[in-house]
Amino acid sequence: MFKSCEPDDYWDYYTQLYLVFYIKRTYQMMKDEIKKAAAFLREGKLVAFPTETVYGLGGNALSDTAVAAIYAAKGRPEFNPLIVHVHSLAEAKKYARFNAAAEKLAKKYWPGPLTLVLPRTQDCTLSLLVSAGLDSVAIRVPAHPLAQELLHEAKLPIAAPSANRSGRISPTEAAHVREELGDKVAMILDGGACAVGIESTVVDMTGDAPVILRPGGLVIPAKAGIHLQNDKIKSPGMLASHYAPSKPMRINATYVRTYEALLAFGADVPDGAALVENLSPTGNLQEAAANLFRMLRRLDASHAKSIAVMPIPEEGLGIAINDRLKRAATTAQIS
Repeated sequence: MFKSCEPDDYWDYYTQLYLVFYIKRTYQMMKDEIKKAAAFLREGKLVAFPTETVYGLGGNALSDTAVAAIYAAKGRPEFNPLIVHVHSLAEAKKYARFNAAAEKLAKKYWPGPLTLVLPRTQDCTLSLLVSAGLDSVAIRVPAHPLAQELLHEAKLPIAAPSANRSGRISPTEAAHVREELGDKVAMILDGGACAVGIESTVVDMTGDAPVILRPGGLVIPAKAGIHLQNDKIKSPGMLASHYAPSKPMRINATYVRTYEALLAFGADVPDGAALVENLSPTGNLQEAAANLFRMLRRLDASHAKSIAVMPIPEEGLGIAINDRLKRAATTAQIS
């Protein structure tokens, strides 16, 4: 299932080893739970499950009723599309039209944290609700073994946004899903902490040239010539305020107030915060991405009045991290 990666790929050899040798042992012990979860999905119920990026709130992507239940559980704006998860490129081709460029990206990065926005096939049987009225569909093949096993067992495509209330911090552990959604899901498949910890990169393939709609867990090399664009809601994560904590938050903070919780990065951390969580004391952006949502949740649940976030380098995974932070702080002060 896994393949070799170029040095500049985030989806690197070590992440693959983690998935193969650790998570695979987990799902082998969860076969009965996977069968139960698949049965729930076929019945039109919602199941939360782990992917390599974040936990997904899954429903039958062929069923209008199931997809509507996802929107209801999240309280999600109806014009924000959902990502459809399938087990293979061949399965994806049943629902989306691939040009040569899209197929090249899929073969290179699937399974993995890449979502492609593609035209729906003429006879596409996916619920129209997953596309939110658009003639395109956001689709990906997840790499997490539990997600793959669930897709094979359920024998249907799974619509799955992040398993949290709309506009809230994305869940990277099963406990986060319980806190967010409680009894709104029939079942939560617990696959431990997500290896990547940040949502998939979304690339729009419906125009004359591919563009990145949302930077994410896959860093596409600059030499690929795919640039960032963000002017129309074609995929999840494009609302101005998204991934937001309940506390006020300011970013690019070079100082901290005594009543603030500090989301730090690197070794040079200012003193005086009410609480500190450091994304990566060594300044490692991969570590920072994996810690982002978990640490934001801790700070948001703290006694501090607000959150300050230290500057994050605008390079590699830092682009995706800053994208999330800027969205979370759209109504807050940027200092």
